[in-house]
Amino acid sequence: MSMASQQHMEKMQLRQNYRNFWHTDLTNTIKADTPYCCFALWCGPCVSYLLRKRALYDDMSRYVCCAGYMPCSGRCGESKCPEFCLATEVFCCFGNSVASTRFLLQDEFNIQTTQCDNCIIGFMFCLQQVACIFSIIAMIVGSSELQEASQLLSCLSDMVYCT
Repeated sequence: MSMASQQHMEKMQLRQNYRNFWHTDLTNTIKADTPYCCFALWCGPCVSYLLRKRALYDDMSRYVCCAGYMPCSGRCGESKCPEFCLATEVFCCFGNSVASTRFLLQDEFNIQTTQCDNCIIGFMFCLQQVACIFSIIAMIVGSSELQEASQLLSCLSDMVYCT
């Protein structure tokens, strides 16, 4: 396992032991702030941009691509034009931008990963693995139906990731 992978695994394990909890858990978010959830549904990248900016206390000099959690972080010229870089991140790497902001908040406020989070993450990984298996089998036997099923499962996995 590489040094970076080891550090990420250690960070994930640390999040299990954080002492604080989200004010509103994932299952009650829609009920707690329905208008904002609707806004997020119709313009996810806009919400991701606003939330990251808020997480940085509107101090864009603190901005780093993907909040420092991805290999590209700090290598994209963010300091020269952070607003443009954040806009590019939320439109081109939407899923990573959402996850990075979440990790940023969890680490800053010592917010524990919930069982619901773990369930969603586990389900996403299962979908990805089944999609990969379908894709491999489709290549071996030449089945376009299995390849389509693989693409569908992969798309579903991406949707779960973005939740």
